[in-house]
Amino acid sequence: MFPLSFRPAARGWPLAVFAAAVAAPLSSFAQSTTDAPMPTTMSPALDRFSISVGAFSAKPEINAAVGNRFGSLDSGQIDGERKTMPRISGEFLLGANHGISFEAFRYSQGYANSYNGVYNTGPFSAGITTGVNLDFDLDVARLGYRYWFGSGNTVFGLGAGLGYYRVSLDTNAYGAASAGLAGLGFAGYNGTFSRHDSDDAVAPMLEVGVRHAITPDLRLFFDGSGIHKGGGSGVRGSIYNASAGVEWFPVRNVGVSLAYAVTDVDLKRGDAGVQRLRLKFQGPVLAVKGRF
Repeated sequence: MFPLSFRPAARGWPLAVFAAAVAAPLSSFAQSTTDAPMPTTMSPALDRFSISVGAFSAKPEINAAVGNRFGSLDSGQIDGERKTMPRISGEFLLGANHGISFEAFRYSQGYANSYNGVYNTGPFSAGITTGVNLDFDLDVARLGYRYWFGSGNTVFGLGAGLGYYRVSLDTNAYGAASAGLAGLGFAGYNGTFSRHDSDDAVAPMLEVGVRHAITPDLRLFFDGSGIHKGGGSGVRGSIYNASAGVEWFPVRNVGVSLAYAVTDVDLKRGDAGVQRLRLKFQGPVLAVKGRF
């Protein structure tokens, strides 16, 4: 395995626009429905409307493959640098049991791989220099419905929805070779390769959740979701998320949550360019949560 050097990829967060567009009308509707009498009792573990904005700190494990019909370059297993990724999520409750949930996050990474070698035997000598620079982005968003069973301090939610993901990869590779024979001179070759690939897909999603209220202001939670797209053209594969943690509200409408989250991404693509992307990252998520 060649030595790898990482470059942090600073990117914006366009998915926040999507989340804000969803959150704004839901917040207004939640305010209007708060004063209306509900037909059944809502669990103290749930909120009429909530939104969380936080940061996911994780050290990813990465494997990427780039190629075409002539061959491919596989990065092998890479332990990336610890990164902090923005993450936003929220849920809106219709009645006492019908929840509409959303989540969005982005992951960006860049790395470089290079090799230099020289071979000498008698009057013959040869040298080679190769390298590749990759920068990729992964955007994930999901929107789902789940039904919450129960109305006491502990409720269980089960539902389905749609997930969206987009993969973008910039590849820059270079190579140079030279050979020489004493008395005959030298021959050399060098070349470069640059390519931008981007692909996205919408796929079905399943999600589960558990909420437990120790008190109305101190609660435990678990969330899990899976997005999967089978065969066909374009990018396909699966994305799984799971998180468990605690949330505390020192004031009525604003609190903090601390969770431990795991995300596993395994995407494939049959076209030239990025052909496989495997990511796994886990770590703490600290967020500010508003409820209404």
